[in-house]
Amino acid sequence: MNIVVEKQPKCVATLRVEIPAEKVSGQRAEILRGYASKARVPGFRPGKAPASVVEKRFQKEITEELNGSLFNEAFDEALKQESLKVIDFGVPENVTTTPEGGLSFSSKLTLAPEVQLPDYKGITVTVPPAALPDEEVNKQLTALQERFADFKDIEGRAAAAGDFAIIDYTSTVEGKPTEEFLGKSAGYIAGREGFWVRLDEQAFLPGFALQLEGLNVGDSKEISIVLPEDFALSGIAGKEIVFATTLKELKEAVLPELNDELAAKLLPGKTIEDIKTIIRDNMGQERQRKIDDQKVNQIVEYFKPTVRPKWMTAEAYAQLPGSIRVRELRYRVTQRHAALQTDHDLLARLHCAVGDAGLVGRHPTQVIRQCTDRRDHLQGVAVGLHNHRIGVRLQQGVECPQMGG
Repeated sequence: MNIVVEKQPKCVATLRVEIPAEKVSGQRAEILRGYASKARVPGFRPGKAPASVVEKRFQKEITEELNGSLFNEAFDEALKQESLKVIDFGVPENVTTTPEGGLSFSSKLTLAPEVQLPDYKGITVTVPPAALPDEEVNKQLTALQERFADFKDIEGRAAAAGDFAIIDYTSTVEGKPTEEFLGKSAGYIAGREGFWVRLDEQAFLPGFALQLEGLNVGDSKEISIVLPEDFALSGIAGKEIVFATTLKELKEAVLPELNDELAAKLLPGKTIEDIKTIIRDNMGQERQRKIDDQKVNQIVEYFKPTVRPKWMTAEAYAQLPGSIRVRELRYRVTQRHAALQTDHDLLARLHCAVGDAGLVGRHPTQVIRQCTDRRDHLQGVAVGLHNHRIGVRLQQGVECPQMGG
């Protein structure tokens, strides 16, 4: 396989690949054998059709699989041969089959810039204590109790903060039913029957639930609130909406005790002390992650220049697009930061290129098992560029081609 990489300014390179005929034919034959062993062709038993018949019937699929396999192999070889840090491999172009049966193609690569990391170890940063406050753990335990709460009717008193109200309601805007005013469906905003809402300031819509205080079962009330300017339904954003509301039932939550019986419902075989340990460990890791991010953010902010930094040559600075200077610096600092102890820690915080978009709650070994070598490499390069897209910019500059997604 002949591989040539032509590097150009502004983080771009052209990859040119020539694949010999014997490799193409060998790989095609291997793919064909796989199809022939399983293919269902009319007139033949499964897996018994002649290879020539299978190849003709599945020619398009075989060619697509062959090209995809050869492209990926070429990309992998280019990474190893040229020691490249590639953000995006682009789309193969100028795909040509030679008279001898070989294959050639080219592709535009987007490369990560080379940045020399300045000395940051003496910088002072301000972060909260690493110790996890007991009240944060207690909030999580209460949330678990609420998941298994029972509800009993409240009798003999009016609704109060913390109660659960079951209501019927309809809404109007400027005297018209909300959906008539909008000219389209308004979903839950238009009205509901048997709707549960907790009497809490932030429940349902801010300012709504607490206006139910003092009502008795069977009472009706018009509740008016002003929707925020950024409300999802733009046609009523910033407008006053009136809810004609009737309190149908009033209930209070009865929380279960924090004991081993509750723990068994959450995780069979675990005690409540086990549950507390799991919660504390998970929250401690998340707290430490946020502290690590704060350290990196403050270090990057410290080095945010309005002119070329002294630690970078003019030539190197001119080559760096403005929007990725801070992101690459952030990546380098994050890579070196002592809090990120192992590659497992790093991988567990990425969005893997294969499988699910999110990795929360999954063990790093599951991530590693799903990733190919090339995808692992791509994720290692892209972490700083992906995780902090909303970070500060060093200055305006020419953009690198944007990575897909």
